[in-house]
Amino acid sequence: MGEVNQQAPRWISGIEPSKELLAANGTQILEIECREQPDRLRDLIRAYRSDPALRAELKKFRDLAAKKGPILFIGMGASFCSSISGSVLLQTHGRSSYSVDAGEWLHYARPTWDDAALSVLLTTSGESAELVELFKLGGDRELGLICNNPASTCWRLAENKLPILAGPEYGNATKTYTNATAVSIILASEMLGRPWEEEAELVAEIFAANLDPVFALRGELEAFCRGAANTEIIGRGAAYGGAIMSALCIREMSGHRAAAHTGAGFRHGPNLDVDASHVAIIFALGRVAALGIKLAEECNRRGGKVVLVSTENHEATDKLFPVRIDAVPEPWEGITSLLVPQALTLGMVERTGCRLPPRFQYGVMEQ
Repeated sequence: MGEVNQQAPRWISGIEPSKELLAANGTQILEIECREQPDRLRDLIRAYRSDPALRAELKKFRDLAAKKGPILFIGMGASFCSSISGSVLLQTHGRSSYSVDAGEWLHYARPTWDDAALSVLLTTSGESAELVELFKLGGDRELGLICNNPASTCWRLAENKLPILAGPEYGNATKTYTNATAVSIILASEMLGRPWEEEAELVAEIFAANLDPVFALRGELEAFCRGAANTEIIGRGAAYGGAIMSALCIREMSGHRAAAHTGAGFRHGPNLDVDASHVAIIFALGRVAALGIKLAEECNRRGGKVVLVSTENHEATDKLFPVRIDAVPEPWEGITSLLVPQALTLGMVERTGCRLPPRFQYGVMEQ
């Protein structure tokens, strides 16, 4: 009888997980990886602050960005979400920058690609089919990569690359989103010649200090939101990236329908059908916090429930669940805003079970 040719396991990030992790269920993995976020974020900030190789790589990106034209961040799913903080920071400091979906860019926008000064492609796995194809089609264009897998196809194809340093991730994007968002902010800051080190250290401490108190509310959050026909998450600026990621987290892990909107997009559309069956999670953060509070009040008047995430104290009612988190400099709320939806998601799957089993190996990557 001939030998069976078995392909070697394609472990996430190229690392075989421990027996303990292989035995964990989706709910356990979600909590483990959420609670790893502060340490992973601190480690990343320390590395980008002091590692000579990373400092040299950042300089290469800064030099490429000095050319005329917009800076593009190209990704999908959680990677797209994590790029928004970077493009928002560049925009608010006068540099043209956009976050775009990799699939849409691949199939519709490539004729305009030469207009960009630099395109930064983001993929946690480094194996996403659309991102691999964009690298192959990039030609002589200036491309960069933000990636969590140095053993990946994209990492091999990229000349300019920055690691996410989140370690293997087996559930929904948590620590990879947090760290990729931090890399996007650090990179944008470097392009602007803007100091980021002290802000980043402060944010890491605030993020760590807020995680346990927010996660302690997960049972109450779940009970408040239970029975909603739909849940919509609303954010502006960098927190819009957090809103999209929040909806992905809730849907992937619990199976409950959730959708993300900008503040203006919700105000002038879905707001019209708010009623008692509706829950809105509103990020009232940063320069437009007052607009978020105003929107929460309007949702309540229409009979809808609101989880209000803000840096101020608000009185709870039967329709308002306020959660206070500490303020961070813009655009770092792209990271801290996600704590409340993560806690809610954990509360939901602890009660009803996790829809997404852990993924320890890469599957087939197709468009």
